[in-house]
Amino acid sequence: MDERTISATERTIGYLLRLPYERLSERVYGGLAAQGFPDIRPAHSAVLRHIAGSGSRVSDLAERAGLTKQSMAYLVEALAAAGYVSVAPDPADGRAKLVRLTRRGHAVSETLVRLSREVEADFAARLAPGQMATLRGLLGELADALERP
Repeated sequence: MDERTISATERTIGYLLRLPYERLSERVYGGLAAQGFPDIRPAHSAVLRHIAGSGSRVSDLAERAGLTKQSMAYLVEALAAAGYVSVAPDPADGRAKLVRLTRRGHAVSETLVRLSREVEADFAARLAPGQMATLRGLLGELADALERP
């Protein structure tokens, strides 16, 4: 009996994008504990990857991440309790909460990027010279095209 999934057998675009991302995620989040961030999990990326430099409202974070406001609020509360973000009333709208990275939040974000680049370099070493640059270029073009209305 073949244990491979349909997407793996057919090598769909979802599979081809997801498999490298899953391997990257395993290594990056696995490496965080050794870097002093044992409490950060992949689920926290919904906040960390979508927060703006000047801060973001919980509702905006939820929308960007494709989560409910309640789910995002749960993640934000956990990160706030661990000292990675601060939550305060939004000066532009007192009813909304503004989430900002703390010094520790910036440190974990920088570490995530650094670890990601290390994994990317390892992936590049598995390919012929120049192929990772080509892949990055194509993915960048696709991302640009998908971001346009």
